[in-house]
Amino acid sequence: MNFRAASFTFLLSLPLFARQKTDVIVMKNGDRLTCEIKKLDHGVLSASLDYIDGTVSVDWAKVVRLESDQLFAVETESGMTYTGTLRTVGGPGDQPRKIEIADSQRQRQAVVEQPQVTVADQYGTSEWNRMHGSFSTGLIYNKANSSTQHNLSSQLAYRRERTTAQISYSGALSNATGSPTATRSQVELQGIRLLRWENWFYAGDASFLQSSSQGINSQTTLGGGIGRYLRNTSSTRISLLGGLAELTTHYADRPTQHNLVSLIAAEVNVFRFKKLDLTVTPVLVPSLDEGGRIRFKLNAQYQVEVVSNLWWNVTFYGNWDNRPPAGFVGSDYGTSLGISYKFH
Repeated sequence: MNFRAASFTFLLSLPLFARQKTDVIVMKNGDRLTCEIKKLDHGVLSASLDYIDGTVSVDWAKVVRLESDQLFAVETESGMTYTGTLRTVGGPGDQPRKIEIADSQRQRQAVVEQPQVTVADQYGTSEWNRMHGSFSTGLIYNKANSSTQHNLSSQLAYRRERTTAQISYSGALSNATGSPTATRSQVELQGIRLLRWENWFYAGDASFLQSSSQGINSQTTLGGGIGRYLRNTSSTRISLLGGLAELTTHYADRPTQHNLVSLIAAEVNVFRFKKLDLTVTPVLVPSLDEGGRIRFKLNAQYQVEVVSNLWWNVTFYGNWDNRPPAGFVGSDYGTSLGISYKFH
């Protein structure tokens, strides 16, 4: 058999390797879906059906029963992780329903209340399926002074059982009649590893900022710290982190500044099924070797789903320094309206 024939035979056989859609989801109103469960995240259970092109999104809070012989990597509110098949165990009376997570190979079994299950990903799927991300763009135009502001942002996260790595980018470009073009760009890289204690994690962070309004050619922050999830449910995630970092700032026509700083960072993420997704990330950066100098960063995004995977958004960014070099501006902030596309 030559190469072309072998390739053709392989392509024809690909459907044979696809997992059969034998999972079961039963809703509160009695609807029953025979499907392939893909994942659970942000209170949304994603599944594919033989007679529907693409995936369907199901409200996790309205699921009363599910069964799957596929292995899943499961994360709970407390930060505990499990691997196994899924099966709903009915509770007596008004008690919360429970999910049985069984790993027959390791002869392990855990039973967790359904509301405590926050994330479930198919175990052993391709690395691409472990990726989660979004892409956003926005534009504001003001006719009075012929000003425009373009915004662009993106995020990509890679998640394994107890580890998450993510990179994000945000940029803004502003033009106005009679004023120079203002540019701002920011890149954030972060790695998070869950600790064995419930809801505790450690994180490493690297951020890069450029802001023409503040005269910052480049600002690099390298550090890390210990954090805790104060709340981690299928609808709300709140975390707080404290640590240390080295901050290096290259100003236009000024000597480079090096500072040892402390990091006090928080993240608030609130999401509702097919309604909203709100993320607020404030970061307080007090200087340890330059008494009284404090920097503060804030990013916020409010999103409402328009159609599947497409969201309307309002974003806000801000960067403040209470003691910038003489002659330099201490703040840079802005807002925009736009559209976001999310995948996985």
